Amino acid sequence: MVLFLGVVAILILLMIGTHVAIALGIVAAGLVLLSDGVPITVIAQTGFKSVNSYPLMAIPMFVLAGNLMMRGQLAQLIIELVGAIVRVLRGGLALTVLVTSVFFAAVSGSSVGSAAAIGAATVDGLRREKYPDRFAAGIVAVGGTLGLMIPPSLGFILIGTIVGLPIDRLFLAGIMPGLLEASLLMISVVFLAKKHDYGTVAERIDWRGFFTRLPRAVPALLMPVLVLGSIYAGFMTPTEVSAFAAVYALLIGLLVYRTLTIAGAWDAARDSLLQTTMIYAVVLGGSLIGFILVRLGVSASLVAMLQEADLEWWQFLLIVNAVLLVLGMFLDGVTLIILTAPLLFPMAQVMGISPIHFAVIMVANVEIATLTPPIGLNLFVMSGIVRIPVHEVARGVMPFYFVRLAGLGLLTFIPEISLFFE
Repeated sequence: MVLFLGVVAILILLMIGTHVAIALGIVAAGLVLLSDGVPITVIAQTGFKSVNSYPLMAIPMFVLAGNLMMRGQLAQLIIELVGAIVRVLRGGLALTVLVTSVFFAAVSGSSVGSAAAIGAATVDGLRREKYPDRFAAGIVAVGGTLGLMIPPSLGFILIGTIVGLPIDRLFLAGIMPGLLEASLLMISVVFLAKKHDYGTVAERIDWRGFFTRLPRAVPALLMPVLVLGSIYAGFMTPTEVSAFAAVYALLIGLLVYRTLTIAGAWDAARDSLLQTTMIYAVVLGGSLIGFILVRLGVSASLVAMLQEADLEWWQFLLIVNAVLLVLGMFLDGVTLIILTAPLLFPMAQVMGISPIHFAVIMVANVEIATLTPPIGLNLFVMSGIVRIPVHEVARGVMPFYFVRLAGLGLLTFIPEISLFFE
């Protein structure tokens, strides 16, 4: 009952326009005040402890790296390089968008940031090739979600911090699922482009153009190799490599490509500060909710109820996916993770489900949440870039939404995909 009332109170506050972090804080403070034996000082203590975390320090640096790349217009460079090869296929430019999304995912870890950067660089080109606006917006929006699965992922950083899992193992677990999701999207793009005769087709692969552009693109292409390689080779922790990524993005933008100005770098830093503050505020409010629910015995009650229900592991995962998909309609990804991870992971452990596998399932649901009306953030980003109504973007996303659901099913019931590198 406490859990139900808390969720209802949060949803009511969100519906009347309250910022999600404030809504979480208000509900958490109310639960603390109504709980016997819980001193009010626990609000400050728990809040400070939740953000005073070494792994969480990676978030602002990865956000900054993504914003610097966006300001430095690196997306256009990758698009031209990849396009020289794949434009011989029907829907080649849309495929280029997805390949570029994979590249951005491997350095930024942000869904919204990837969609914004790639959308700004590709929408005009997609329009020139007669792609419908809603299809163009849809493919960029869904491609941006790969930034949540392919490491370094902000979602995995949050989950690892909350439930105490090694972030480098979570990053490793996201590689194969991310590539699977990208492959499914590419197949669907080729099918839809052929069916509706979207885009133009080059007569042959432009090898000359590819090798002409390749030397200039090498510094940008090295970025994901250096970021992920440094983690898995043991040279740097995810937190340390996040700072390296930000510095590297700054240097190549200012000194190598010279597409980034001092003013642009300052704007990127300011935007990153605002975005990180929002994330930290949600983490703070969500940690208070989690603390009080554990203190009130909600987590233990849910585990006991699950044991009494005698569910199979696959039945439990079906229920979890259904709940997360519904909540994803009303909550952004950060909030969804903060509120549900402390409750669901103990239940998954009781069912004998690998926490690494379960983390991948949760991130896959968060990816879908960014595409789900009425809160889907990527829909609003692309609505602003393409300048069409949000419902039109949602229509463009719809075919890919079912592809993402198919991917979620594969990741849910084939644990070997997530545990490939274990």
